[in-house]
Amino acid sequence: MITVNLRPGQKRKRAGSNPFKGVLDTFRDLGTRVKDPLLLAAMGGWICVLAGLGLVYLNTVRQLYTLEPRLEQARSENRRFKTFLADKRRQEKIRDSLLAQITVIRNVDGDRYIWPHLLDEITKALPAYTWLVDMGPIAAPPSNAAPPKTKADSAAADSAAKPALAFQLNGRTIDIQAYTRFLRQLEASPWIDNVTPVSAQTIVEKDRPVTAFSIRATFSRADSAYIRTAPFSQSVR
Repeated sequence: MITVNLRPGQKRKRAGSNPFKGVLDTFRDLGTRVKDPLLLAAMGGWICVLAGLGLVYLNTVRQLYTLEPRLEQARSENRRFKTFLADKRRQEKIRDSLLAQITVIRNVDGDRYIWPHLLDEITKALPAYTWLVDMGPIAAPPSNAAPPKTKADSAAADSAAKPALAFQLNGRTIDIQAYTRFLRQLEASPWIDNVTPVSAQTIVEKDRPVTAFSIRATFSRADSAYIRTAPFSQSVR
């Protein structure tokens, strides 16, 4: 096939030529023009530096795009944990307030029903032909427990090692076997401990011989299985 150049003086570009050929020719011409080796080395160094900076920039951008989702996830977790911690602190304040109120109620109301329990148990244990003359508290024996070392131990000692209520019963019976039965029934009560007979002697009362006795014991809070609760009010239809 014959081609005719209609514009002489200009060379026709070949189809399918390399697009980087002009750039390569420019560098080749520049290499032929510049004869100083130091200048060539400086130019090469600058090219290497620019290439390295470009690689570092591209690597930094890639890492930034990779770390952005993790940063958003960490921020969302931070907000979630802040909400959780704030709710936890609020719940702890409510708990501490309730514990303080319960402690005050226990300190005020803890000993209110001791004597009703004692009177109920003594009444149940009292056999026939036996009656009480008087009943009252006595001084409890001193405790030999070691002093607490910390404030927590002191609080636990105040709540758990509270001195037990000691009391004494003075009564009369016309049957000595009823007296021993009374002792056994008091010992079987879950609310009474350390039942100790103090004295038992025969006296004359209203021209009749009776046995006067004295018994000492301590109050012991029974297990919850022995405690029965009842409502303060009950509707009646």
